[in-house]
Amino acid sequence: MALDNYLKKFSNLRTDKNRRRWSNITNHQAPHKPFLLLSVMDHFAQGEIIENFIKPSYELVDTFNSYWSSIMPLGSKGNMAYPFPRLHNDKVWRLISASGFKGKINIESIFSMVKLKKVCIGAKFGEGLFTLMSQPGTREQLRAVIINTYFAEEIRPKVVECGHVNLKAYEYSKALLKEIKNDQKLWDKIDIDDQANKVRDQGFRKAIVTLYEHRCALCGIRMLTPEGQSILHIIQPAQSSSTC
Repeated sequence: MALDNYLKKFSNLRTDKNRRRWSNITNHQAPHKPFLLLSVMDHFAQGEIIENFIKPSYELVDTFNSYWSSIMPLGSKGNMAYPFPRLHNDKVWRLISASGFKGKINIESIFSMVKLKKVCIGAKFGEGLFTLMSQPGTREQLRAVIINTYFAEEIRPKVVECGHVNLKAYEYSKALLKEIKNDQKLWDKIDIDDQANKVRDQGFRKAIVTLYEHRCALCGIRMLTPEGQSILHIIQPAQSSSTC
């Protein structure tokens, strides 16, 4: 019964339905909330979320941005600060006020990560939804209803692929960090096809920004924008070739 309730809730998120803003690829709806929920599901699948607390972290911003850049038209910009507090109004989760913040959080006034983090340290699901999100079978049913509701049929495989790439890139980055002391070139072990290239590139970037804590290797300055996005420019190792 709880699953049915949340399947219905996830298929009826309050979204901007201005057809001038949003094309048919998102069924003429704003994709912010769907992308954020898919990103959270990816972090459950990766084992990054094991407790009932969703933090508006750099890593979650990065995953949200990976969906946006993969699906939305070139040049459009997403902002995780918009959907994060507003999922409270959908009763998907409840916001946890930041230490020292008094009063009620004015959700409609939050449009930046800076403002979000000033008033809110994260969010918690209801126990029922947290349990459903923690279990692969029910989590994938929730993922499916989001993809089928908010994305056009022709774009759905691309949304699914983005989730697969996020998981494989995460696994690759962890393996790369584990083996980096031995100087093993793990990128040479991945078959070269389109998805593998995405995994290699995204996984390598994740490993490097984690290793250096988003700091420039030359000057040591932390390279994060106020919105929590990394502005490090990473030069990846050239792919080896067996051809002459």
